[in-house]
Amino acid sequence: MIYFAYGSNLHPERLRRRVPSREALGTATLDGHTLTFTKRGADGSGKCAILPADDPQARVYGVLYRMAAEHRPSLDYAEGVHGGGYVAVTVEVMPLQGEAVDAFTYVPPDHFIDQALRPYDWYKAFVVHGARHHALPAQWLSQLDAVAAMADPDAQRAALNARILAGLR
Repeated sequence: MIYFAYGSNLHPERLRRRVPSREALGTATLDGHTLTFTKRGADGSGKCAILPADDPQARVYGVLYRMAAEHRPSLDYAEGVHGGGYVAVTVEVMPLQGEAVDAFTYVPPDHFIDQALRPYDWYKAFVVHGARHHALPAQWLSQLDAVAAMADPDAQRAALNARILAGLR
C-alpha cells in the first residue's frame, strides 16, 4: 500500500509507532489543495487538514510511504477513521522524482473543520520537524513555521509528546 503523509505522520518516530512496516519512498505533492490546521481534534485543538483550493497552483507537500496492508487498521484507528476523525481517500500525488502515483491519505469531513482552531505547539512541532527531516522545500517549511500554535493545557499529554519528538532530534 502507498500512503501520502502530510501532517504529524511526517515525523518518522510518530509514524513508526503507528506503522512498523513503513518505508519512505520520497517526497510528493498534492496539487490543487491547501494545508490548514483547522480539523477539530478529539483534544479540541487544530489538526492538519488538506482541503481543495480554488487556486489550481496550490499544493501540499508530503511524503509517500510503502506499508504492509496488515498495518492499515492501526493507522486508520490512530487517524480516527471509525470514530469520525478522518476519512481515508485515494488521491493522485506527484512525486518530486517520477510520474503521478495513486496513494491513500486522510481528509476530514466538512463538519470537523473550524477556522478558529489552532494546533498545540507539540502537534505543530511533529509536522515541522517531520517536514525538516524529509527535507521538504524551504518555502514550505517557512509556511509551517508561520502557523500560530498554543500551549497544551494538559501537561501530561504535552510531556508525552515532547518525549516522542525528542526521538527525532
